[in-house]
Amino acid sequence: MGWGTARVLRDRNAGLYLGGVIVSGFGDSAMSLAAGIWVRTLTGSNALAALVGFCMWLPAFAGPAIGTLADRVRRRTLLVAVNLTLAVVMTAPLAVRSAGRIWLLFAVLTVVGVGAVLIDAAETALVAAALPAELRGDFNGLVRTAIESMKLVAPLAGAGLFAAFGGPVVALVDAVTFVLAALAFRLLRVRESAPAPRGSWVAETVEGVRHLWRHPILRALPLAGGAALVLSGLSSTATYALLDVGLHRPPAVAGVLTSVQGAGSVIGGLSAGALMRRSSEHAFAAAGLALFAAGVLARVVPYLPVVLGGSLLIGLGLPCPLIAALTAVQREVPGALLGRVAAGANTLMYAPTGLALLLGTAMVAVLDYRVQIAVSGTLALAVAVALVTTGRRARRAKAAPSATAKDVKAVSGGV
Repeated sequence: MGWGTARVLRDRNAGLYLGGVIVSGFGDSAMSLAAGIWVRTLTGSNALAALVGFCMWLPAFAGPAIGTLADRVRRRTLLVAVNLTLAVVMTAPLAVRSAGRIWLLFAVLTVVGVGAVLIDAAETALVAAALPAELRGDFNGLVRTAIESMKLVAPLAGAGLFAAFGGPVVALVDAVTFVLAALAFRLLRVRESAPAPRGSWVAETVEGVRHLWRHPILRALPLAGGAALVLSGLSSTATYALLDVGLHRPPAVAGVLTSVQGAGSVIGGLSAGALMRRSSEHAFAAAGLALFAAGVLARVVPYLPVVLGGSLLIGLGLPCPLIAALTAVQREVPGALLGRVAAGANTLMYAPTGLALLLGTAMVAVLDYRVQIAVSGTLALAVAVALVTTGRRARRAKAAPSATAKDVKAVSGGV
């Protein structure tokens, strides 16, 4: 653990923020799995159970428009209000007792998906105001570590709670976590500037998208993060074919691979800040993509220790472009635009993943799993190389105005 991580953990605001992320992430992850089991139990339909994840994922496509709200009000107040609203919304599934009311669960999960997009945008903007710039990389790494850790623990807890007490109890637990997150955000000590004067919602949304797309440093990083998640989805859908055909192991071994990958993500998140202080975000993201590619390609080898090592490399590398993109957005974007730009970056990174899972499922049905894995790993390497190239161009583009300013000053001095 580096000095930056230790400083973050001693910071009051950072501790409260991480507490809110952990409890809210636990509730959401537990509910996402329990909701699928709940739907499957009431309806007997696998397709409807799969629709649970779709409801929570779909609002990500509207990220820039939703995130604009985070630039129109004070972010801390917004986070408290949204979490309390979602706590109330999560009491609605208590009425779901039969298949005839299952639509209510889908509606609630869609609202939760909208709230998650808004919370992510407001949190990103609030962190930029609450923490000094030199600690944001460490902090974002810790947040990613917390999120990945909850993904390992919470789904099992959600399934256990559902089996013991039923879906309504899981929904109540999720509601309580939203209340606790609201309390954590309410206790933050941060000075926020007043929101800028409001214009057209559409115009403000377009402004955020345009700023992200035209920025020489920012555009490539969210695209690289989105590519990494897409390729991770393509690779992960071949896991059971790998275990069956390549390793001749039971499906339960997938849990071991997931745990090893999760351990890698924890290590990567804890070291992110220290590594980014020694390099640029582009270089850090490219190195992570290279590790990820090596881990994916290792799965072609039909030998369990090699596959386990590959899972560790995937866990180490996959969070890197995500952390790099978030940290760069917080540094480069003006505070008045930060909410909608952050939401746009999250849309580029997270929205395509559901489509990747569908594509990967179709590919594994018609292709040898090794082809699917090899294609994913090779494309990840290509993205890493492209990111290095764009990073050099971005640095030159950023340096050019400074050089021009120096020349002008020299000429003026000579005159």
